[in-house]
Amino acid sequence: MYEAFFNYLNKFSSESISEDEDELIRRAFTPAKLRKRQYFLQAGDQSKNFAFIVKGAMRQYSVDDRGVEHTVRLGVEGWWMGDRESWVMLSPSQYHIDALENTEMLLINRANALELIRRVPAFCEMTRQLDERNNIANQRRLTSSISATAEKRYTDFIACYPELAERFPQHIIASYLGITKDTLSRIKRRLLQK
Repeated sequence: MYEAFFNYLNKFSSESISEDEDELIRRAFTPAKLRKRQYFLQAGDQSKNFAFIVKGAMRQYSVDDRGVEHTVRLGVEGWWMGDRESWVMLSPSQYHIDALENTEMLLINRANALELIRRVPAFCEMTRQLDERNNIANQRRLTSSISATAEKRYTDFIACYPELAERFPQHIIASYLGITKDTLSRIKRRLLQK
């Protein structure tokens, strides 16, 4: 399970991990598994861990007063999942996070993550690059949700994340895009006709 993370980490740094750093990383993470539909986090609980997904698929979502789910994040192998606001601020989460497939992951708490940032340059570099990419992705998603048509949001999603379109049910993709399942069906039919 750890090898998947080390392969991932090596993409962010040209320097190899020392034996001491390897040991620090292995001690900082805890292997865990979720069954399909099992919660990683429920709204109202504090997000004590972030998960590096080794195998499986997860989603992060909120539920409004009418019971409608609003998906804010999707994740598969090699992606991270957790509620950053709750993790950093030590506050109750407003999100649910659950597994959409049987999922294997490596968990890290905030204290261990901060320790790795201080002591493992490759982990620090990975964190910096992920923060940059996350900010860019969030800015693009916000702009898209404000100004793009539903069809444009869907085609952009498919272009950026083709692997997610294959793994997640249509109603969850529609929720992620901020549209109804029926609207997504109409868009897909229209695109097939073109």
